[in-house]
Amino acid sequence: MCGIVGFTGSVQAAPVLLDGLRRLEYRGYDSAGVAVHDGERIEMVKASGSVANLAERTSSGSALSGTCGIAHTRWATHGAPTDTNAHPHLSEHGLFAVVHNGIIENFAALRSELEHEGYVFRSETDTEVVAHLLEKYYDGDFKRTVMRTAGRLEGSFVLGVLCSKEPGRLFCVKEAGPLIVGLGVGENFFASDVTALVSHTKNVIYMDDGEFAELTPEKVTVYDRTGREVGKTVSHVVWDIEAAEKGGYEHFMMKEIMEQPRAVKNTVEPRIRDGKIVFEDFDLTAEQLAGYNKIVITACGSAYHAGVVGKYVIEALCRIPVECELASELRYRNPIIDGHTLLIVVSQSGETADTIAAMRECMERGAKCLAIVNVVGSTIARLADNVIYTHAGPEIAVATTKGYTTQLAALYLFAVWAAKLLCRIDDGRYAELIDGLRTLPSLVQRAIDLNVHVKYLSERWHSLSSLFFIGRNIDYAVAMEGSLKLKEISYIHSEAYAAGELKHGTIALIDEKRLVVALCCQDALFEKMVSNIQEVKARGAKVLGVAPEGNRRIFAEADDVLYSPRGERLFAALPEIVPLQLFAYYVARENGCSIDKPRNLAKSVTVE
Repeated sequence: MCGIVGFTGSVQAAPVLLDGLRRLEYRGYDSAGVAVHDGERIEMVKASGSVANLAERTSSGSALSGTCGIAHTRWATHGAPTDTNAHPHLSEHGLFAVVHNGIIENFAALRSELEHEGYVFRSETDTEVVAHLLEKYYDGDFKRTVMRTAGRLEGSFVLGVLCSKEPGRLFCVKEAGPLIVGLGVGENFFASDVTALVSHTKNVIYMDDGEFAELTPEKVTVYDRTGREVGKTVSHVVWDIEAAEKGGYEHFMMKEIMEQPRAVKNTVEPRIRDGKIVFEDFDLTAEQLAGYNKIVITACGSAYHAGVVGKYVIEALCRIPVECELASELRYRNPIIDGHTLLIVVSQSGETADTIAAMRECMERGAKCLAIVNVVGSTIARLADNVIYTHAGPEIAVATTKGYTTQLAALYLFAVWAAKLLCRIDDGRYAELIDGLRTLPSLVQRAIDLNVHVKYLSERWHSLSSLFFIGRNIDYAVAMEGSLKLKEISYIHSEAYAAGELKHGTIALIDEKRLVVALCCQDALFEKMVSNIQEVKARGAKVLGVAPEGNRRIFAEADDVLYSPRGERLFAALPEIVPLQLFAYYVARENGCSIDKPRNLAKSVTVE
């Protein structure tokens, strides 16, 4: 979850590194630090809290002199978010500085070994063992030292290494975490995410597990675990830095909510040609698809909620059994998965550790994998047999919005495409669904246009301490995502329940102090939802009803109403979530919460 960045070139390194950290801060903001080689030794400054605190201590980088360095913004795992525990970490005699994203699983054994040999530890982190190991193994050969040290480590780790005896030279190491190398002219970079690089270069190398790179101002060389040089493809980033800026909005989250019509359009429009869904470079045939006896969708967080929606839609259209599994659970059981299983993996970043582990487990059992990801060149994208890129563009706010809605759009595309390939729908229904897909961007825009009313409702309800979201079928999946958005950024306790389960215990928590958000966007289930609304109102709760445009009955049942634009019923979840995203945003804003960087969270969960 942490963010790392490295630079070597001819200009001052510290301002470049601080700029990279600002763009990576969504990956963690418990502390930050920078280390620069001044030509003779390593100078380091660290600060708990935000990158702004670090910038203040370094006078925006001017207090550190040198053209080569590394930097880090931390999401704490081992050790409290203090100055001492902040990265980089120095070896005992200042020979090496290290930044790290991941978890060293055998750090306790390594620390005990090093302490027995007389090494003194200053921090509580797992990373400090790396710095001391580097110093222990250093024999004058920087490359060999990095290789030997990495060979002692177990777990997930992405490292950036600076050596006081090697001015202008950096190493970075990738093992189960994101790492991108940026290629400049007379300067080179590495970072956890391409967002830290695009203001300097759009030419990048996506590193693979087990590889490490040597960077000087003039050259980048990539090696495998054995030290053998590896030829790598240079990729070109297609978006510019403006896409990762706020663009006049107060928060990235609001900017990204407002970008959803365009993002959904970018997901859908290129795949519809001459009234047909077309996936380029997609080698899944009708015969192969017919040979699968089930589909398993696996993901974490919001991506899992998208997967639950996908389960309903794929089953409805394709009549294939679909299971949706939390990746963090799937990876630790003995799943019934084989060559007759199609695995669909959903991830915005393509680097989610639990999802990658579950994916590998299933593929080892013979499953073919379709990945739905946003980030080109990510680990999941490279491991998968087939990929649907969502083309959402950079998403900076920790709480996903456009990442989630574009995942829904991609799942809809797949469901309709597969249903037609399997002859589960006729030409007429296929055309209807294509039209429904094409209208999604305009429906999202109409949902955004509810902005003023949603703001009013947030002003009315922001002081509540606890909410419940209820729904049935697809609405239940949307309820889970709506609830998650609210608690992620407002810190208000919120839970989602299948509405029919209220009477099996949950209704004991309903009283006059509760607001229940009742999602009623499935026309066939509306009467059932009315019964659930009446159940909670009988116990004193207030009800915010969410219903399709034109449903007047909801006003007789709910205290307040949010309308969702009406379109194809199977795709209702996509426009339906937008008012709930806005509601979460405005509640958090009313309560003075840190919206883009909510406490204890980070954007890309690259550790267990």
